[in-house]
Amino acid sequence: ELSTPSESILRISPHDDVILGTSGSKQNWRSLSKAFARKLGRPVYTVDLRNHGDSPHSSVMDYSAMASDILQFCQSKSLSDISLVGHSLGGKVVMAFALNPSLPKDMLSRLVVVDISPAVGPISPEFRRYIDAMKEIDDAKVMTKKEGEEILKKYESDASTRAFLLHNLVAPAKGGPLKFRIPVSAIADAIDGIGEFPYTPEEASWNGATLFVKGAKSKYINRRNMGVMEQFFPNMKLETLDTGHWVHAENPRGKAARVR
Repeated sequence: ELSTPSESILRISPHDDVILGTSGSKQNWRSLSKAFARKLGRPVYTVDLRNHGDSPHSSVMDYSAMASDILQFCQSKSLSDISLVGHSLGGKVVMAFALNPSLPKDMLSRLVVVDISPAVGPISPEFRRYIDAMKEIDDAKVMTKKEGEEILKKYESDASTRAFLLHNLVAPAKGGPLKFRIPVSAIADAIDGIGEFPYTPEEASWNGATLFVKGAKSKYINRRNMGVMEQFFPNMKLETLDTGHWVHAENPRGKAARVR
């Protein structure tokens, strides 16, 4: 999706666009992308990664492949000098995009990574829990989101997180039980690889302006992985918001204020 600033606010430049490489679905970023477009006076694209939202499904779900998808999108739109924003899995994708040695040098201007680091480690138990919850909801063949939420309550106590996860639960065009837009089984098969990262600091680094946004109540960015963040992105800054992991859902105004 493309959000553009009002012509009465600022003139739209053909370059220096903002792309949100999302986790979840681009619809979760719709209001925030419009806020970015108004504030920055620049076009803002929200992009569903493969196996997310409206994008095609694939059994291949590694960071290099998803970063390549973003590059192909940029080239298809003839974009250059972009700012790239990614959260969680999407954050690792945009970092892999920046570190790709074949990236055209005029493609990327700024990078914003939300509550994730390039560190390699086991996937968080909460994500396995969410996949198990989605499998149970699929198997139950629920007819309403309320039914889905009752199942999800066993796995997640926070109402805002449940709402965020259930945004992907939709009614098929032909009717029948609700289905997740994402391929739950394919993501379950790929989940072990989500904790990986395709580069080491010895192989690649990116010297452009990089902002890491940390949720204060989240442990995804911590003192143990600050060193590797600085090795990969020597021109990085870190800002912290009073949120958990779902920064853009919990504090969209604070998130918008950090992106310039």
